[in-house]
Amino acid sequence: MRAPKLSTLILAGLMAVLLAACAASPPMGEQIIQYGRIVRIDPVQLEGDQQLGLGAVIGAAAGGLIGSAIGAGTGRDVAIVLGAIGGGVAGNVIQNKYVDKRPGSHVVVTLDNGVHVAVTQPFDPNLKVGDRVMIQGSGQNARVVRA
Repeated sequence: MRAPKLSTLILAGLMAVLLAACAASPPMGEQIIQYGRIVRIDPVQLEGDQQLGLGAVIGAAAGGLIGSAIGAGTGRDVAIVLGAIGGGVAGNVIQNKYVDKRPGSHVVVTLDNGVHVAVTQPFDPNLKVGDRVMIQGSGQNARVVRA
């Protein structure tokens, strides 16, 4: 029985990593909750969530196939690996920049303590200026929801 080539093993490992990255689990633990009123809502376009997804997987596979058509021996192995990595990166960029655009809102809330907080999040048609809301979480995980 013939042992698998180094390029095959590397490509299989890269594909396993990319597929594992697609399986994101929700954050666990406690959340910060703050209350206030919406004072401003501006529409925005949200790009992808910057996670590795189908674009990266398809790009890596295509890059690996293109790389396999280049050269022979060790040069071919290097071309396969570089093609898979480059294709994965390019596929992820394309997915996040062009495919995953979706409507969002930049919501400014005046908290009960007078501090202004701005959160950019996916569009929620239920939110209106003047609504009593709460901000759940913090940082990139913060979301404005009706109280």
